[in-house]
Amino acid sequence: MPEGHTIHRLAGEHRRAFGGRAVRAESPQGRFAAGALRIDGRVLTEADAHGKHLLLGFDDERWLHVHLGIYGKYAFGQAPVPAPTGMVRLRLSNAGRYADLRGPNTCELLDPAGKAALHARLGPDPLRADADPEAAWRRISRSRVSVGILLMDQSVVAGVGNIYRAEALFRQGIDPSRPGRDLTHGQWEAIWADLVLLMAEGVRVGHIDTVRPEHTPEAMGRPPRVDGHGGEVYVYRRSTMPCFLCGTEIRTEVLAGRNLFWCPACQVG
Repeated sequence: MPEGHTIHRLAGEHRRAFGGRAVRAESPQGRFAAGALRIDGRVLTEADAHGKHLLLGFDDERWLHVHLGIYGKYAFGQAPVPAPTGMVRLRLSNAGRYADLRGPNTCELLDPAGKAALHARLGPDPLRADADPEAAWRRISRSRVSVGILLMDQSVVAGVGNIYRAEALFRQGIDPSRPGRDLTHGQWEAIWADLVLLMAEGVRVGHIDTVRPEHTPEAMGRPPRVDGHGGEVYVYRRSTMPCFLCGTEIRTEVLAGRNLFWCPACQVG
């Protein structure tokens, strides 16, 4: 499932392609035909993201809400706009660009109240200017649930996925099994600051890099990572490999249905 930086990049791409202009909306697949008809010809006024949720605002105060889920994908292209191929749930287009949405978990229209309700059930997003990390801290500091699970709970922190969870905890030396209430406020502030830094870089470059300059392949004289997710990481998908910092074997286990990766020597207590 795409992590939050990908959704913020999609919002930016929509702003550049369609912002301030009327768009043609259609549902070649037919599953969003009624919704497409309601926004067809409307002006895209805003493109926003909160966590893993994309929100496109139109001049009639309707909002298109998209959650890609595991299988959803966007494809952008230049005019001339080709005939749609495959199961395109929604196509937005104008004279110069088009965007095809396939396989989303959610594709729906919201009124302002519905949009407000969506924001209310999501935790603070490290990539949003209006994020309040203290709102997340209030929940984390009272919870017996492990910080490894809490960081993946979108109602606690929005936009963090499996990679950012594993990497931020490694960078801060925190055992992912540690209960949230056993964290100090200073540790939470450091985790949040790291998420802001790493996810903003993900928006900028389009993939997830988490290693510090002194641990890059060039600095360490090691081979670069070869992985479909791209980018250099400390522990994610490095099970049984040696830790870059201490040489200990990286471990993995299933936690709340997702693979967790950590270094038992660098992440203690």
